[in-house]
Amino acid sequence: MDHGPLVAGQWGSGSSTAGGPAGGQGGGRMRTNEARVRVVVADDHPIYREGVVRALADSGTVEVVAEAGDGAETLAHIRADRPDVALVDYALPKLDGLAVLHAVARDNLPVRVIILSAHTEDSVVFRAVGEGAAGYLAKDSTRREIVDAVMKVSRGGTALPPELTGGLMNQVRLRAAAGEDQVKLTEREQQVLRGFAQGKSVPQIAEELYLASSTVKTHAQRLYEKLDVGDRAAAVAQAMRRGLLE
Repeated sequence: MDHGPLVAGQWGSGSSTAGGPAGGQGGGRMRTNEARVRVVVADDHPIYREGVVRALADSGTVEVVAEAGDGAETLAHIRADRPDVALVDYALPKLDGLAVLHAVARDNLPVRVIILSAHTEDSVVFRAVGEGAAGYLAKDSTRREIVDAVMKVSRGGTALPPELTGGLMNQVRLRAAAGEDQVKLTEREQQVLRGFAQGKSVPQIAEELYLASSTVKTHAQRLYEKLDVGDRAAAVAQAMRRGLLE
């Protein structure tokens, strides 16, 4: 049970039904001018979970399609409700956040996972990101930080607060010093990789490097092949494992 700081006052009030769509919206994809981001929220602490759900619902850009109180229930909702993003407590009962990440990767489930945790030790964050988490947030994150992380991850980016990045890089250096296998990347591939690690899109990287988007895509594809991965998040995670990000 990973409660983190009690934030009932921070989140405000509101009610929702655990294990089902929040706010009575139903399971279908809601649309305004564009589709809302579909999210599953998983935490075994009802007050904290309710606060997160309320923050997301109030944003106007997110549809919480389900809530869960343990890892097994989380996976069931991911499979049944097909969310874009899952916000998952690191220390869920039955299956913890890392076990959920393993299952998502093993079964190739089309969801991006953000870990929420009261634990922000360097090694814990490194392990979660290395296992494929698209983001990692401390449980005392603000409403805005959580909503922004969900939106960023839903667009293919990664969400890691600056206060956690330094420790993560320390872990990368330590593991690199331990002699893990290295992959040789070209300068352009390294630039693209750093852009992905910063959550930038291909057009943003292209603009920054004064290259065509098609050229950046070519460098990205070569990067994926060298790292034996299939997407940006996996490339960043693999690069962290191998100590390729500084």
